[in-house]
Amino acid sequence: MRDPLVRLGWQALAYSCIGLGTAGLVVPLLPTTPFLLLAAWAAPKGSPRLARWLWHHPRLGPPLRAWQRQRAIARPAKRLATVLLFLSWLVLWLGGAPVPVLGVTATLFCCVALFVWTRPDATPLGSERHAKRTAMIRRI
Repeated sequence: MRDPLVRLGWQALAYSCIGLGTAGLVVPLLPTTPFLLLAAWAAPKGSPRLARWLWHHPRLGPPLRAWQRQRAIARPAKRLATVLLFLSWLVLWLGGAPVPVLGVTATLFCCVALFVWTRPDATPLGSERHAKRTAMIRRI
């Protein structure tokens, strides 16, 4: 059996990432998706029950599965991410952040937006097609 302390560490990481991802919904500059992806990676190592909850959650499960199967992001999520990046930058600007901070964050946010928009669009049928295509390629 695994060391309980190690298991507790994985659980703590998963729950912390879920908490940070949730906070990222309302706190500018705190990303949600990377924390949820990290939680999905850590959860099975510490709590299979938590992992099942994440992967079968009606809101969190589909984007996690799309990323795992296709490395894809749904178009509405891309739009939302772009709007939230812009709003976060706007909050910094309206809050009187120094120009160098505005420049660095604008560059960072543009890079993030570029990454998001260069990922394929996730589709429910796409994941099935991807699985079939992968299985067919493996047979060859």
